[in-house]
Amino acid sequence: MNLSNLRAPKKANRNKKRIGRGMGSGTGKTSGRGHKGQGSRSGSSLMRGFEGGQMPLHRRLPKRGFTNIFRTEYTVVNLDRLVELGEAELTLGKFAERGVLKKRGELLKVLGNGELSAAVTVHAHKFSKAAQEKIEKAGGKAIVVGGAAA
Repeated sequence: MNLSNLRAPKKANRNKKRIGRGMGSGTGKTSGRGHKGQGSRSGSSLMRGFEGGQMPLHRRLPKRGFTNIFRTEYTVVNLDRLVELGEAELTLGKFAERGVLKKRGELLKVLGNGELSAAVTVHAHKFSKAAQEKIEKAGGKAIVVGGAAA
């Protein structure tokens, strides 16, 4: 096989279906819309989820819950992950370099899952009580960055 005998796969180059161009085309007269009814009329467009007048599923199901639009999202890091990073001082810049913080301006919270063996200075926006205690117990520092209080 080479460039001179390459061919498109079967049915790859079909012509566009021409609607309403006479009976010989197979889609003449009603143009594939059937006889009468809602979909046959010009300008007919149904809303998403329309079920022929039956109450649509999205209206039959109960609405529950509440979304707080003022919620502050934190990226969480556990102490065992800090041990894996293997640094003496972890600033927000270092977290970003290591891929812990993905986007610019993300808030970071350190949680207390895991154990610390070496002293580590950690800069973050928030610390859980357990994390702060474990960091200080290991001889490190938990430094709160920005206006967020622990």
